[in-house]
Amino acid sequence: MHGEIITIGNELVSGRTLDLNAWYAAGRLAACGLTVNRISTVGDHPEQAVALLRKAIRTSRFVIVTGGLGSTEDDVTSEIVAEALDRPLCRDEEMYALIRDFVHRRGQDMTPSLEKMSWVPEGSRMINPKGTACGFSMEEKGVLLYFLPGVPDQMRFLVDRFVLPEILSVSDTLPVLRQRVLKLFGPSEPEVAEIVKRLPTHEGGALLGFYPHFPENHITLAVRGRDEPSAVEELNRAEEEVRALVGPFVFATGHEAMEDVVGRALEERGLTLATAESCTGGRIGDRITNAAGSSAYFLGGLVAYSNAAKEALLGVSGETLRVRGAVSDETARAMARGVRERFKADLGLAVTGIAGPEGGSREKPVGTVYIGLASDRDTLAGRYRFWGGRDQVKAQTTMMALDWVRRYLHGDPFLPGV
Repeated sequence: MHGEIITIGNELVSGRTLDLNAWYAAGRLAACGLTVNRISTVGDHPEQAVALLRKAIRTSRFVIVTGGLGSTEDDVTSEIVAEALDRPLCRDEEMYALIRDFVHRRGQDMTPSLEKMSWVPEGSRMINPKGTACGFSMEEKGVLLYFLPGVPDQMRFLVDRFVLPEILSVSDTLPVLRQRVLKLFGPSEPEVAEIVKRLPTHEGGALLGFYPHFPENHITLAVRGRDEPSAVEELNRAEEEVRALVGPFVFATGHEAMEDVVGRALEERGLTLATAESCTGGRIGDRITNAAGSSAYFLGGLVAYSNAAKEALLGVSGETLRVRGAVSDETARAMARGVRERFKADLGLAVTGIAGPEGGSREKPVGTVYIGLASDRDTLAGRYRFWGGRDQVKAQTTMMALDWVRRYLHGDPFLPGV
């Protein structure tokens, strides 16, 4: 079953925003054995969008359109669909009530721009009308049409929860579908793409795709078969081949997060962990405590942001801070040893770095981060250079620090630094 993806927005054609929605949708469709014949991007130009939609209906079995469902003047997807399909706009009372209740709960007044979001082409069916993320769908000449918001999190939720299941329910592929997601941390998106290209192909074998889930990358495996045993056997074979190429970069499968994997490894070994954070401001501790039962292995953490706090709370020497600096191998080691001693933990994990946007230098540019890990045997430290804005640097640092613990416990080699 083949289809098409259309993304709408001036920010996409101008290059201000990456079109991750099309990338995500294409990867998820391919992983389910569905073919995407064309991906088109158009600015907020109704005439061009109308022409694209009419063409897609002539050549595809399903069409997914994202963007243009908001309350601003340039959100005109509903008008585009109405013109392309010659269907008048009608107010969807269920959607109107949802928007009205939403704004009233926040003490706001209903405005024409907000009411506009409830006007959809005649014959539309609301997708997830009782949730905060919603779109609409319809059928035209036997073609399934889906119109989704451009906000990535909302769009992905609707694709996974509503759009894919409906398309698969009417597709003419083999009856048994089995899927698996391998979560990777370390390689970049282009590197993952090259890995996928090197995988051998088998007649009737697994369909592979990948999509970014910053700061991770996910490889999807999907197999369709006539029965459960053969589909699972093929899926296991495909996973073995992927793991042979990516090795320890795979940290989890399915719904598991990095903190779940790290927590389970600590608990199985009867070990405890304490954290000392500077540039991440407590994010590592927050991630660890997302896992239920983390009190069994996580003793606590310190956010030692200033040099004075590093000295007073973690025992980092003033000389180390003056000579080597707060962002240095020596400071990361001292922080890791200090937090381990303070909490009497088996492992002490520390991070210190420059998240930006200011504060960097030629020797230590923005994105420079040191990670330290102390045990009763030794103390390790490594330097990294992460890219992106402040939040991205903090997210990558948090993930890398947790991955250090995972790799240390499993005996895997650490990722290279600079």
